[in-house]
Amino acid sequence: MDDQVAILARREDLRYRTDRLVGSTLDAHRLLHLAKDHGRQHELLTALFQVNFAEAQTIFTRPALLELAVKAGLPRAAADAVLADPTAYLDEVRADEAEAASLGAGGVPYFLIDRRHALSGAQPTEAFAQALRVAWDEQRPAQFDAGTAVCRPDGTCAVPGTDGGQVA
Repeated sequence: MDDQVAILARREDLRYRTDRLVGSTLDAHRLLHLAKDHGRQHELLTALFQVNFAEAQTIFTRPALLELAVKAGLPRAAADAVLADPTAYLDEVRADEAEAASLGAGGVPYFLIDRRHALSGAQPTEAFAQALRVAWDEQRPAQFDAGTAVCRPDGTCAVPGTDGGQVA
């Protein structure tokens, strides 16, 4: 599977190393919850992916994780406290795992679009594009009679230019 992901990454001009270390990502996930509380989750996730997948550097030691957390904009003391306490954010990570399992995730990578359309494993760009098109088509308001009634995904409909009254 890893080789397939590497092939797809190269097609998109992305670096993806298959010679990287593997280990438990529990502490990284706990730090991601801290980062979420600080509005820095995207920054930390990007840093983790870059270091692990593109550079084949370790993310499995406390010093490595602490350095990445600080580079992502987290307070050093807060990140160090999370890493020092094995129960910090553990309930949140376990809740994420339970939710992922209930939604059908059995491994990684696993992508869920609009909580209904799943892609598992390495997939070509077209598979993602198709899943996004289907999700969009299901969510965008349906239009009838070239702009008369517009219905929302919740089933309510209105006629533009009127008082906005609901139509069955």
